[in-house]
Amino acid sequence: MKKKKLLVLLLIFSLSFACKDAKKSEKEIDSSTENVEETADAKKILKTKGDEIKIIPIEHATAVIEWGDVSIYIDPTGGPLAFKNLKTPDLILITDIHGDHFNKETLEALDVSKAKFVVPQTVADEMLNEFVGKLEVLANGSNIELNGISIEAVPMYNLREEAKDFHVKGRGNGYILTIDGQRIYFSGDTEDIPEMRSLKNIDKAFVCMNLPYTMTVESAASAVLDFKPKQVYPYHYRGRPDVSNVEIFKKLVDAGNQDIEVVQLDWYPNEDF
Repeated sequence: MKKKKLLVLLLIFSLSFACKDAKKSEKEIDSSTENVEETADAKKILKTKGDEIKIIPIEHATAVIEWGDVSIYIDPTGGPLAFKNLKTPDLILITDIHGDHFNKETLEALDVSKAKFVVPQTVADEMLNEFVGKLEVLANGSNIELNGISIEAVPMYNLREEAKDFHVKGRGNGYILTIDGQRIYFSGDTEDIPEMRSLKNIDKAFVCMNLPYTMTVESAASAVLDFKPKQVYPYHYRGRPDVSNVEIFKKLVDAGNQDIEVVQLDWYPNEDF
């Protein structure tokens, strides 16, 4: 009788462990498939958590964003050597007609065979004929989705009376790119306009600050403290003749809101600032 009781106890004990292991296996399976989504053709594919968004400063207002297999050139200037060893562009965003944003010689020299251009109308009007069929023209407030990326055109313009002719309202575009859930803002040439101050849920903000064409570091910091991006990248800070003091900008932002991270990239690698 004692042996039978012992055998029963051992059986119960082993079954309880088996149940635990089974539950553990089910949990592991659930965990491994929690990112699986149903596709249009009813097949299951593994949905990744998202590729890293890589920001590559080129010079002044020019940057490259790489996300998985997608490469985005922002205001490409500097000739083909500036983009040596980088992926050829899938998207090219141009903010304005000024030469530090729209450089025909650079565009002609790059391999843009697979690229779509996103531009304001003023840039489209001056675009090289060979690229006209590649253009998506956006006005302020309009948007488009390309290569899985939402692109919204937002205003960029001057406020100061002495600078109003540099960038008139409606001529150029700032851009908000939504990439894998992250909202990335490129200001283009602008001052601290109401449309910038009212931006929401920006993860990375690239904000210009140079005189006489855009705004002071004080104005840029004030706007950033209003719209509260998670990270702010000062760019486009070389002026004539002065270069804006990015350290002052950082101190102003840090003093106003330490939750905003100021990220300093090297936008002028060939110049001693």
